[in-house]
Amino acid sequence: MPAIPFHLVDVFADEPLAGNPLAVVPDANGLDETLLRRIARELNQSETTFLLDPAMPGAAARLRSFTPAGAEVSGAGHNSLGAWWWLAESGWLGPLGDGLALAQELGGRVLPVAIEAQAGRLLSIGLTQGEPQALAEHSDPAALAAALGLGRDDLLPGARVVSTGAAHLMVQARDRAAVAGANPDASRLLAQLRRAGAQGCYLYSLDPIDPSAAAHARFFNPTVGLWEDPATGSAAGPLAWLLAERGLVPSSGEVAIEQGHSLGRPSRIAVRLQDGRVELRGRCVTVADGAFHL
Repeated sequence: MPAIPFHLVDVFADEPLAGNPLAVVPDANGLDETLLRRIARELNQSETTFLLDPAMPGAAARLRSFTPAGAEVSGAGHNSLGAWWWLAESGWLGPLGDGLALAQELGGRVLPVAIEAQAGRLLSIGLTQGEPQALAEHSDPAALAAALGLGRDDLLPGARVVSTGAAHLMVQARDRAAVAGANPDASRLLAQLRRAGAQGCYLYSLDPIDPSAAAHARFFNPTVGLWEDPATGSAAGPLAWLLAERGLVPSSGEVAIEQGHSLGRPSRIAVRLQDGRVELRGRCVTVADGAFHL
């Protein structure tokens, strides 16, 4: 088998070794699914994204993303934002001009992708997520607090599952200190997420470090073998939408979520809301290149 190249991209970052790292494997056509999962395990990033020819009309590329545990994830988050940054930066998309409007095939859906550029210089990537859906509310706040290693008074009522492609449980903490103090028990949190029909848990407060942000957050996802993620676009989009639904941020405009401070990788995730549409926005830095020889 010939060499299989891969690239490491720091997503939601303006400098190397910040944000959330992603492995990107281009031209994954012909690699069987077992090998995709084994490569993701070997690279051991929170997610590895493989680029394939599209199977659905209108898409420029098909993306498949796997965690090291072998779980496939299909929300439009850092897994696809970093991949599209690499595609644009590498020249795969051709001349950028003043930007491109494309689409990606992800999880059986075709979703818009905006490549923002000026005079051929790449500025940012915009990903339209799936239609927002407010799903089940969590019915046992005391059990949820215990699973997060917190006291009952550390959480506010109204924890709710929201999806824009991946169903995550939005849990509001009393303050940033409570977010920082969370120490989840993986098995107990997994039980609470399954009880609510959620994939991951986005624990947040409304007193961010940066006053221009709307919320400060941490993300835990034991359902796909991830302990804590430094920047989670598939959760930030639903949170921004939920805050707008609750009248806590404007229903149109940009909302910023900060994350990753507990891991020493501070990240700022920008979400643009417009007429019920959720668009994730961000910049990336390609930090490494390599190849598998199998």
